[in-house]
Amino acid sequence: MENVHLVPEEEDDDLYTGYNDYNPTFDSEDLHNDVGFQLAVRTSHGRRPPMTAKYPGTAIGGRPIGTAYGSRIPVGTAMGRPMTGAVQDGAARPMTAVRAAGYSSSIARGSVFDPLGQSKGPAPPLERQNEDTPEEKIKILEKKVNDLIEESCLAHAHGDLQLSLEKAKEAGRKERALVRQREQTGTADHINLDLTYSVLFNLANQYASNDMYTEALNTYQVIVKNKMFNNAGRLKVNMANIYFKQKNYTKAIKFYRMALDQISNAHNSMRIKIMQNIGVVFIHMGQYSDAITSLEYIMSDNPNIKTGFNLILCYYAIGDRERMKKAFQKLICVPLGIDDEDKYIPANDDPHANMVIEAIKNDKLHQMERDRKALAEKYIMTSAKLIAPAIESSFAAGFDWCVDMVKGSQYVELANDLEINKAITYLRQRDFKQAVETLKMFEKKDSRVKSAAATNLSFFYFLEKDYDQADRYAELAMSADRYNPAALINKGNTVFVKEDYEKAAEFYKEALRNDSSCTEALYNLGLTYKRLGRLEESLDCFLKLHAILRNSAQVMYQLANFFRYEMLEDPHQAIEWLMQLTSVTPTDAQVLAKLGDLYDNEGDKSQAFQYYYESYRYFPSNISVIEWLGAYYIDTQFCEKAIQYFERATLIQPTQVKWQLMVASCYRRSGNYQKALETYKDIHRKFPENVECLRFLVRLCTDMGLKEVQDYATKLKKVEKMKEIREQRVRSGRESSARGRREGSAGSVSRSEAKYSPVLQQGRDSGQSNHGTSAKGERLSVKLKTLPGSNEPYEASTQQEIDASYVDPLGPQMQRPKTAARKRTEEDEFADEELGDDLLPE
Repeated sequence: MENVHLVPEEEDDDLYTGYNDYNPTFDSEDLHNDVGFQLAVRTSHGRRPPMTAKYPGTAIGGRPIGTAYGSRIPVGTAMGRPMTGAVQDGAARPMTAVRAAGYSSSIARGSVFDPLGQSKGPAPPLERQNEDTPEEKIKILEKKVNDLIEESCLAHAHGDLQLSLEKAKEAGRKERALVRQREQTGTADHINLDLTYSVLFNLANQYASNDMYTEALNTYQVIVKNKMFNNAGRLKVNMANIYFKQKNYTKAIKFYRMALDQISNAHNSMRIKIMQNIGVVFIHMGQYSDAITSLEYIMSDNPNIKTGFNLILCYYAIGDRERMKKAFQKLICVPLGIDDEDKYIPANDDPHANMVIEAIKNDKLHQMERDRKALAEKYIMTSAKLIAPAIESSFAAGFDWCVDMVKGSQYVELANDLEINKAITYLRQRDFKQAVETLKMFEKKDSRVKSAAATNLSFFYFLEKDYDQADRYAELAMSADRYNPAALINKGNTVFVKEDYEKAAEFYKEALRNDSSCTEALYNLGLTYKRLGRLEESLDCFLKLHAILRNSAQVMYQLANFFRYEMLEDPHQAIEWLMQLTSVTPTDAQVLAKLGDLYDNEGDKSQAFQYYYESYRYFPSNISVIEWLGAYYIDTQFCEKAIQYFERATLIQPTQVKWQLMVASCYRRSGNYQKALETYKDIHRKFPENVECLRFLVRLCTDMGLKEVQDYATKLKKVEKMKEIREQRVRSGRESSARGRREGSAGSVSRSEAKYSPVLQQGRDSGQSNHGTSAKGERLSVKLKTLPGSNEPYEASTQQEIDASYVDPLGPQMQRPKTAARKRTEEDEFADEELGDDLLPE
């Protein structure tokens, strides 16, 4: 207590009395001699972190040393600062510098306990950044440039190349504005080189994608020449690719080699790809020896399927048999780096493992593996078919060597496909016997190969019109593999030709159930429904087929026929489909002729003339088109132009007198009487009994005052007299045929139904022949009625009258109606189009 100083009551209360007094208890100079303090320091208590001050300016960070309430004797702090005294007159006693949060010793002041300071209200809003400062403007501009680059890349990914180029150009403009702004603010040292590189690189790529190769090369050159861009030399590969597209192969090789020099050996994969590009360029240049050098290095260092295939092509080009064989052996030994298919087959009944296998069976990785394997098989098959005729003395021996090599490799399942391709090659060489023998070897093989071979045999026999054998092998293919759509189509075709359309439709529908993308089955099903009269279902099949095959000429033709003939009779819709068909096959003369016919029926002669003329240009031997064009020029009073078409018809059908008469008529109508007379004389020499020609000769000679008129008149009378005699014979033959029919019917009633007299049979035969003669007599009588009189002008004779007056010496079977031609076209399409794709195995 000797260190405690009490303040007398009579003295004024001084709050800071004793503040500077020294308390020896807290003397730090003798602490090293204090045993208790040293012991505390050595323990964990002494290793506690020091307390921090609650308020600035306090002496210590611990709790303040409290004093007695109302005590007037302050106790000094460790730093010599004593505690304050008691309160006076109800005022709050001030605390020391260290003060508890939210604590007040006076309740009378009405303060509330609020340790979190919630009574102060919400925090003030954040201050908005000032965007007017140069640094903020630069940041905003950089963000805009990055956004434009991203938008350009997204537009390119979506296929909008024009938009991607516009965004790339805009990003380039804003990036240059950003650089100028930094230079103006004096911060040129902080230019973002990565951003500049990104802008230029994206712009060059977009130029190249839009085929603006000069601009792309200039942009790449800016990047390459800038030494501040790291690894910019690799972009010379892109420049070389552009030169390759421009077919500037010399510069392409130069830039590929420059890029190769700037890539270290650590990036071996990229070096291999560049060397592969160099080899491809040499192949395009025809320098196969240089290409072989690059490709052989790749196959020795890091072999791959594409390089091996290109190497075989080079050896084939130079004709090196032995090296072709070695390259093929290397090709089939290239590792694909994919898992075995057995991995995706469930090995046990573990449901968890089966779920995992089911999940990864069709994932992206497995799809990539299947694509890689399919590509390898394609290259191997193509290589074998290419080198087989070249590596041995015969095609068959070369194929056998390839098959033996494949059987000893990882592609053993390709050996059977090669054998089938061997048979197909025999078919293409028209060695049908060897093809059949090769395919028959597969009858004892496994089901898949057996089904493919039987399918091809069925197709082969179908083309040979041996429908029984075709049906037999179609059945064999179906029994080996019921899910083979090609086998089902062949079976349906054999049933179709037997006119069992319902059964054929069932086979086609089954093929579609097995393979919904089988367009041959859908096409044949549409034709089958048409034969059954189920036109709506047939139309639905062809519309579905058109949705799958947008540019199929056969499908468009069938749809046009539907709207023209079959069901709807909508000429405008038929014209629409035929117009689409002409966009696919613009040189099809038959389609153009059908368009002309439709427009002619609609009354649009100008459009009809345009399409008929185009049809004539592509196929100038269509008689119906030639006839229409000649008639069109006659109707439009341009007889001189019609002459060339009728002369063309005369060359095509020299035995048809009507075309030569039309030529002479055109000369006469155009006023060239001398040429007309010569033409009529030429016709008379070829057809001396033609009455029309003699009548026109008489009239022309009379008008022109020639002496030959009497000679031609005499010939005309003689021919007319012969014609009268012929008519009498025709009439008598008609009467005798009618009498014979009556006698025959009477005799058949009186005699037994089981016996027939030879005389009666002979009478029937003569009756039939007489009936044919009577028909001929009717035709001749029509001809006599249509001939103009001697005082009747030639112009009164129309084209139809001339046709009726002439009898074809070869018989009426030479002229076929349009409907029959259209039916034949459909049958031909059925035989040619729907079966064409069944030759190759599925």
